[in-house]
Amino acid sequence: MTTVDDIPSNLWEECPLCHQLLYTRALEKELWVCPKCGYHFRLHSAQRVQITVDEGSFIPWDNDLPLVDPLQFPGYREKVQQAREKTGLNEAVVTGRATLAGIPLGLGIMDLAFIGGSMGWIVGEKIARLMERCVADQLPVVVFCASGGARMQESLISLMQMPKTSGAVGKLGEAGLPYIGVLTDPTYGGVTASYAFLGDVIIAETGAAMGFAGPRVVEVTNLNLPRGVQTAEFQYEHGMIDILINRQQLRNTLRILLHWFGGTRPEHSENAGASSTALLGEMTDHE
Repeated sequence: MTTVDDIPSNLWEECPLCHQLLYTRALEKELWVCPKCGYHFRLHSAQRVQITVDEGSFIPWDNDLPLVDPLQFPGYREKVQQAREKTGLNEAVVTGRATLAGIPLGLGIMDLAFIGGSMGWIVGEKIARLMERCVADQLPVVVFCASGGARMQESLISLMQMPKTSGAVGKLGEAGLPYIGVLTDPTYGGVTASYAFLGDVIIAETGAAMGFAGPRVVEVTNLNLPRGVQTAEFQYEHGMIDILINRQQLRNTLRILLHWFGGTRPEHSENAGASSTALLGEMTDHE
């Protein structure tokens, strides 16, 4: 006889927004977007790879960079080790080479599960190396941003990753290579103030939170900011974002953009032409 203890605990997920109970396998087919209210669940880097690039095409880069602990911050090394054991990652960003619809590209994916996606030396170094290697290999770059900001345990070392990564983006531009930034929930702090908003095309997932200072910091400053200022929708309406999109349309949109930027061998589908026309119309209207 089946008891409550025999039922797996991961069969159902509660939507944080509408609180509907959702069957996990059905939610996965929806790319972790709530079918009831459209809430976009936060994804781990492995999930993002799975739904974005061609199966088996992702080759990771720079997984062996050493930890930097300039202040000998109490408990920091232990915290990083715990994050590595919990997530199976070496740091808060995964970088590498992949193909999307047969088009080769350099890929970066930040993971909030690793110390809140905070940017320290390794994150900045991996992003910079990603872009520099793509210059050498003549590859376009797509980076999925998700971060709470700079990693305070590394002090000025973490803050210096902002100009370093911004300079690496500049090298892509000088080489005539496209950079697409995808802002996911949430994107804050030094990541927002550097490579997140430097893309040739800036895309944001529906409902994503973003800004330089987080909502708790803004609250204590007593600033009278417009309602919803730290949302993707507000940023799109005010010209900071080029494309606001549902996750279920994201892969095809990236395919179209990479093809426009000069990629080869795009996937063929009955709706490819219609999608291109609709996207071009949306971007033209926005401009």
